[in-house]
Amino acid sequence: MTVREVVLVGNDILREKARRVRDFDQNLHELLDDMLETMHEYGGVGLAAPQVGVSERVIVIQLPDNEEDYGPMAGQLFEVVNPEVVKEARETVEGVEGCLSIPGYVGNVERSTAVIVRAQDRDGTEYRVKAYDWLARVFLHEIDHLHGILYIDRTEQIWEVGKEPEIEEGAAEAEGK
Repeated sequence: MTVREVVLVGNDILREKARRVRDFDQNLHELLDDMLETMHEYGGVGLAAPQVGVSERVIVIQLPDNEEDYGPMAGQLFEVVNPEVVKEARETVEGVEGCLSIPGYVGNVERSTAVIVRAQDRDGTEYRVKAYDWLARVFLHEIDHLHGILYIDRTEQIWEVGKEPEIEEGAAEAEGK
């Protein structure tokens, strides 16, 4: 396995619609292995192939192994090829997102609280996954990458990590109630 260079915002590949994978061969297996290694090296929980310079519909996801914070799918590895969102919950929640391709910045993004995704594994076998809460957010974030969409396209404000924006006085009072 090899740690690949993460492509940064401004690189055109991040704005392309990724190609569907047709060959489930050793090249795909190597890409998946390298993406997992790269994601771990950079401390991410998800990574899309365009982020390592490959315009293919491939993502890897692995939440930290902490069931108390991340639920029953904590620590589980998802190798996701040719994903399609089958269904999204109507209920949404706003949450802070960051991206390995936009280091040092985060922003609030509204996402569905649950999602069903149809995909294929590294050998081409189709499967479905029902993801909730944080895992649903990660799936939707990474699938966005495959459509050339970045989280900064879905937020009104980004800020540097550690420099959270001031909360308006009225909003702060509402949060305290």
